[in-house]
Amino acid sequence: MNSETLKAPKHSDYAHRGCPVEATLDIIGGKGKGSIVCLLLDKTMRFNELQRSLDGISQRILTKQLRELEEAGLVHREVFPEVPPRVEYSLTDKGQSLRSLILELHKWGSENAL
Repeated sequence: MNSETLKAPKHSDYAHRGCPVEATLDIIGGKGKGSIVCLLLDKTMRFNELQRSLDGISQRILTKQLRELEEAGLVHREVFPEVPPRVEYSLTDKGQSLRSLILELHKWGSENAL
């Protein structure tokens, strides 16, 4: 097994294999990402609000997941030039397009996984 085999796949790798389900799970999978998207469906939130709402997620992990969601075009990060600086997170239109999927996952999880 070479080092190429051990690398995590990039979003475009799944598209090349023709599996949009895996591509979607790659983008929204990960510790807390689904919950982050779910929390941002109906409101804009500050970092500390998100962290308090996501029981047990560290600041480092939340920062990493927010950056990945921002890079994927799902989350918008707005920094206000105030002292101290205020940063707010919201879903982009692309992120909002996940609404029905996230709500169906929530419903399925409530009925089958809990």
